[in-house]
Amino acid sequence: MKSKTIYKCGNCGYEASKWVGRCPDCSNWNTLEEVLVEAKKSGRAAAPRAIKKIARLKEVKASNSDRIVTGINEFNRVMGGGIVRDSITIITAKPGAGKSTLLLQVAADVAAGGLKVLYVSGEESESQIKSRADRLFESIETGVWVYSDNSMDNVLEVVGQIDPDLLIVDSIQTFVLEGFPGSRAGSPTQTMECANELLKLAKDPSRPRAVFLVGQMNKNEEIAGLRSLEHLVDAVLILDGDNEEELRGLSVSKNRFGSTWERGYFSMTESGLISIDNPSEFFMTVRDKNEQVSGSALTVVKDGSRPIIVEIESLVSKTFTPFPSRIGECVRREQLSTLISILEQRGKISLYDKDVVIKTTGGLKFKEPAVNLSIIMSIVSSVYDKDIPNSTVFISDVGLTGELKKVPSLELRIRELDRRGFKQVYIARNALLRSQDIKNIEIVECKSLQEVIRRVFQK
Repeated sequence: MKSKTIYKCGNCGYEASKWVGRCPDCSNWNTLEEVLVEAKKSGRAAAPRAIKKIARLKEVKASNSDRIVTGINEFNRVMGGGIVRDSITIITAKPGAGKSTLLLQVAADVAAGGLKVLYVSGEESESQIKSRADRLFESIETGVWVYSDNSMDNVLEVVGQIDPDLLIVDSIQTFVLEGFPGSRAGSPTQTMECANELLKLAKDPSRPRAVFLVGQMNKNEEIAGLRSLEHLVDAVLILDGDNEEELRGLSVSKNRFGSTWERGYFSMTESGLISIDNPSEFFMTVRDKNEQVSGSALTVVKDGSRPIIVEIESLVSKTFTPFPSRIGECVRREQLSTLISILEQRGKISLYDKDVVIKTTGGLKFKEPAVNLSIIMSIVSSVYDKDIPNSTVFISDVGLTGELKKVPSLELRIRELDRRGFKQVYIARNALLRSQDIKNIEIVECKSLQEVIRRVFQK
């Protein structure tokens, strides 16, 4: 069979019969690569492929009930209860965030349950993987196999030899298939074709297996390559966190077998990623019953399906520069400046000659307005140098008028406070439909920021 030469864009996949400097589809320069393809046979069309057996939807066995449940609770939460056996998942993160470490820990945990795991790396040698494993584990499970190569053809052959229940490929952009000469590793053609071969492997009805891919992250903090890669897989995991920080967050942007709003938390240590099974304890400072400090306030954030109690700390000090500092490690600077302006105008507290710094215990970053009242009250506490009782919590947004605003899932947040023994919570007036489940905590409804300040600091 004769071959012919075409030119394929490495960015968008556009095909042209001749080389051009600029891709007509995505307008990028010098992205067309020469690719050899087999010419189609002329004459009678080939016989149609055999049709697979048609099944009634009612009779199809669902794979959701057949999961590999690991001993890593936060990982299970994000995955929707565990790893589906015939699924393909991709995880991405910035370099050094810990994605390879997390997957090696998952591999060891799955192997401890009696299953076979094959860890394939196109970036590291077997000895490098072994060195990481020696650092993470006291003893290495015998059910974990490692293989270092950049040939996907060889990987598929090794899979046939070992027959693993879980296959981990790190990273998908480093592998090539020999059937596509002229395409380099990491190009859209090689990445998608390698991923398609792994998809067939995972979905084989005679031998289903779970496949995890590591995807490199580009400068836009997205998976490198075509968007088609995300459509191909069953789940997309994102591990975030700065290298110098201890906290890591694992979130899911796509999950065919679970919810897409769950988030798990891990602590990066010398022994790897440790699952934070009770985030509320991690994001609060443990103090004695009568030990109280100024500049501290508590709130409840809703992360995924669970409420998490978080401590906000503020420090207000006299500035020695013409322009006072506004530093917020947990919120955007614009949001902090807006809240300070509301406090000055509506709360009648002057901060024009004060530096304001806020942060959260544990380094959690906020993405919802329900924390705004707590941020303001922590600043007021620091200005007055008066403490707020450890049993008091604030859950409300604050408008530009100084009025308190409703927030979603308020009853769920208050029930968590009630369960954990807190005594008092401040919310917006008429924001809650009273629930019989809330019995022990005092709910203080206020209309404005001034009213909250007066109630808390009236003594």
